Amino acid sequence: MHFTQIDAPSLQDVPADVRPWVAILIALVLATVLTLILRQVFNRVFRDDELIRKEVSRARIPFFLTVALAGAAVTTTTLIGPSEVPFAVTFLLWGALIASIAWLLVVLLSLTEATLLAKYKKDAANSGSRLSRMKTQVTLIRRLVTALILLIGVAAILLLIPQVRAVGAGLLASAGLASVIAGLAVQGTLSNVFAGLQIAFTEAVRVDDTVVVEAQQGVIEDITLTYVVVRTADGRRLILPSTYFTTTPFENWSRGSAELNGNIVLDLNWSAPVDEIRRRVTQLLESTDLWDGRSNSVNVTDAIGGMLKLTIIVSARNSGDLWELKNFIRERVTKDLQQKFPEALPHPPAYPSANPPAAK
Repeated sequence: MHFTQIDAPSLQDVPADVRPWVAILIALVLATVLTLILRQVFNRVFRDDELIRKEVSRARIPFFLTVALAGAAVTTTTLIGPSEVPFAVTFLLWGALIASIAWLLVVLLSLTEATLLAKYKKDAANSGSRLSRMKTQVTLIRRLVTALILLIGVAAILLLIPQVRAVGAGLLASAGLASVIAGLAVQGTLSNVFAGLQIAFTEAVRVDDTVVVEAQQGVIEDITLTYVVVRTADGRRLILPSTYFTTTPFENWSRGSAELNGNIVLDLNWSAPVDEIRRRVTQLLESTDLWDGRSNSVNVTDAIGGMLKLTIIVSARNSGDLWELKNFIRERVTKDLQQKFPEALPHPPAYPSANPPAAK
């Protein structure tokens, strides 16, 4: 008994004019299938993390384009002789492939950053200061690698042009002079870039640190390769070059720990019930979650000119909680003094009348 062998159809059996379009269609189908499969896999793996699923969804388009363009570029150049493909088509195809690869790598860097930070946040052993340090360093590294990827991508696209490759030899011959000129041109920018890296890895400041710069208190909102954004208490943003934090003295209230101490100063009469105020402050602190339980003291720090200077020292987990806690204690203590011990409050000075009597 004899069996007849049937050869499977191949692209070589397709007419030459139709062959490139069939190859491109196969690449598109393959890219679509792979994109859908990987999307389902990642959505299932990270179904409990909305942030990571959002980053994964951003990678769908660049991944699809990368697979489709890679398949189209390889199959087209394989099935058709390189000399038969117009230069414009080859340039657009490979240029688009390089751009899509760069785009995909940038998105994957963001996905890696989100995954690392999400995993770090879930670890209960990581305090707020350690999380801020991790966030600062990972974000800055991601931005630096992103800049390198974009630079390499642009260079690779330019090298696809034969004229540019020819000019490249001449540029390499004068690399010494070019490097000197470029170094002088971007000296300020490079200084800020290196200052940004120094800030990230020496931990002079971190994201969410409380600092005092230019005589203003604020919180570090963002650290980029070249500048630092400081959010002030009234919502304004100070944009400072990275070199500011490596050349200018500044205060960092969160250095080593985000926990802070603060003091509330009250000027009272000599009849002020200090012991009663001390008990009331302890009661108020124990009634609020703003207090971290570290510092609680009420002391007379000065007595001069017929007045007592009462200093209340409290502590909180961060600058925001400390601000709210100080306001809470100040308002409640002064309200209690007004209601129960009004004689302890200083009398307002006698201001001159706004409408003095007319001269006779």
